[in-house]
Amino acid sequence: MQKKAVWMLPVFILALSAMLFGIASQRDAGQAKLVRVNLASPLVTGSRPEQTAAQPVIRIVLASITSPQEARGYYSDLLKYIGGKLAMPVEIIQTKTYAEANDLVRAGSADVAFVCTYAYTLGHDEFGMKLLGIPIINGQGSYQALIVVRKTSGIEKFAELKGKTFAFTDPLSNTGTLYPLFLVKQAGKTPDTFFSRYFYTYSHDYALRSVADNLADGASIDSTVWDYLSAVNPDLVANLKIISRSPLYGMPPVVVRPGLNRDLQDRLQAILFDMVNDPDGRAILRKLRIDRFGPADDAMYNSVRELAAAVKSHD
Repeated sequence: MQKKAVWMLPVFILALSAMLFGIASQRDAGQAKLVRVNLASPLVTGSRPEQTAAQPVIRIVLASITSPQEARGYYSDLLKYIGGKLAMPVEIIQTKTYAEANDLVRAGSADVAFVCTYAYTLGHDEFGMKLLGIPIINGQGSYQALIVVRKTSGIEKFAELKGKTFAFTDPLSNTGTLYPLFLVKQAGKTPDTFFSRYFYTYSHDYALRSVADNLADGASIDSTVWDYLSAVNPDLVANLKIISRSPLYGMPPVVVRPGLNRDLQDRLQAILFDMVNDPDGRAILRKLRIDRFGPADDAMYNSVRELAAAVKSHD
């Protein structure tokens, strides 16, 4: 079959002043159009203080669980708090993809990272990314993937998304990509043969907005992001509904690079864990809708590894 020419798909105002544009290609006649959506945003935000022996810098990378604008608002107070407690300047590195965040940690260009569960398992298994802790939300250290559609769509189960347009988040996202790929595989299909079109938004709030704005019929998103946005931006989710929930997975963790000074690791962990006992820390936790930060164990993420293996397995 002849490969058709690549063409541009303009899309208008996906979210929060970010320009959205996509590139779609028809790979084979009768197969889905793969649309890779590029959300124009800087990879690095914040100041870049010079690092000296007298004034070391803690470099914290934010993976794109939410959009750059949403992430800056979400993490700003927390990162200032960490820097203040450490008495060190904080350099914030904001990446568009989870793979970029992992690469920075691997290279030693970031000391701390807020990553997703699948990206963590890859980072741990490939180069020794280390757990620092996890957020405890509503008393739980676990979360789910939620399959979301518009209330007016008439869609009640995942199978009814066959032949529709789907918004994945990031290729290394557990809830935003890995879990829906598993559902597609269970149906005996591939994304190309199950969906008429699919694209990557590189954040969960953009995936939700894609569905709300009728750019996609469905998306799979992180339950903690759904709960947070339901509270702080209820208009975004007002016309959406959840049609399916995944099993529970270990919460997206805070990690550190291999080789980070052990004393600094211990100080970082103590700061996170003790926030709940500090008035300023508690105020930030309430804003983030997090109960507290707590310890994590690598075994918590074995179910994600099993899910990835199932998706990659050949029939």
